[in-house]
Amino acid sequence: MRWIIKHKGGVAFAVILTVCVLLSMWLAHYIPDDYFDNVLTPILIVAAVSAEFTGAWIVFRHSEGLRIRKMWGIALLTWGVLDGAYIVSWMTSPTPVMNMGAYELTTMEMLLGNLLSWVMLLYPAEVLRPGWMNWKRALWQLLPMYILVALDYALPIRLAPVIALYPFALLAFLFNHMHAYQVWCEENYSTLDDIDLKWIMRYLIMMVLVGIVYVYMCATHSHTRGFTQQWLVLFMITYATEQIIFRPDPWAMVKQAEKAPAVAETTEPQPEDANREKLEEWMKQEKPYLNPGFKLLDLQAVLPMNRTYLSQFIHAVYGCTFYQFVNRYRIEEAQRLKKENPEMKIAEISAHCGYSSPTVFSRTFTEIVGVSPREWAQNQQ
Repeated sequence: MRWIIKHKGGVAFAVILTVCVLLSMWLAHYIPDDYFDNVLTPILIVAAVSAEFTGAWIVFRHSEGLRIRKMWGIALLTWGVLDGAYIVSWMTSPTPVMNMGAYELTTMEMLLGNLLSWVMLLYPAEVLRPGWMNWKRALWQLLPMYILVALDYALPIRLAPVIALYPFALLAFLFNHMHAYQVWCEENYSTLDDIDLKWIMRYLIMMVLVGIVYVYMCATHSHTRGFTQQWLVLFMITYATEQIIFRPDPWAMVKQAEKAPAVAETTEPQPEDANREKLEEWMKQEKPYLNPGFKLLDLQAVLPMNRTYLSQFIHAVYGCTFYQFVNRYRIEEAQRLKKENPEMKIAEISAHCGYSSPTVFSRTFTEIVGVSPREWAQNQQ
């Protein structure tokens, strides 16, 4: 399972998500409205509550002190409490707090939906800007939504559709920080298989789909959309929990590396050319780039600088990020290997040069060289 997710995660995610949506919509056509509202919806929400509380327990148990995992545990716990409240209201009151079959968007539905959206966005916010979210900022983020809800009750016009769009403002905030996060990762790591933006994009896609289906369900009284929304929630909770438990936290890894004993920093500035010669000689002799886990702070073995100065040095001298700098060496090594060993397969070369898969190697090779590894090899014959 882990191998499939690591090497074919994008394809597997797209296929499973598509099947989940299409199959649930097809099945929902055969479900009577009354049966869905009174029987199937409570059963699905009970399943969701079980998954949410179980996921929260697993995440908290394996948090390993990481704030990012605790954020996801809090999100699951909050969702479980709200879903549990719905089940209780359904069992004790003829008019539940949230009516899954409402004929129009209600203020209460939008309020609860927005709160859940905000809670589920805590995890990507912590990924992109660790430690930024606190109680004060949380209150400021939620304040506009509460103002809109108050105005909806006070004014004769309906503001529910506007309230429904509020989570997209939060999404815009996250997208605004994605590029900076990508650059930060490239400045500190030579391999981005598990720490780039692909996972965050998948997570946000799930969030957007759940939100769209939820709003459409409320607006149209469609049990078809309700059935789809419940299965999307279950899929998202299960998939996201599995990914978050096994996904490394790049920020935590850098902090841990910074705490480790390092070579003492130089007290006197060294000439840039001298540092460049030392670095290139070390890269040529030791070939540290062959290690998939090679990171910026490993350069301290030859350049006794802190992380900020190391990153600035790479930018100033080579005009690129650490990730791009290392991959140039890896591709040069791959070309050398292929010239000296024409019989070597792409999979063997990519593994030797520190790549997790031939696909990643081929994509990087094409970006740097301009042609695919196969085309380059043919041109050398």
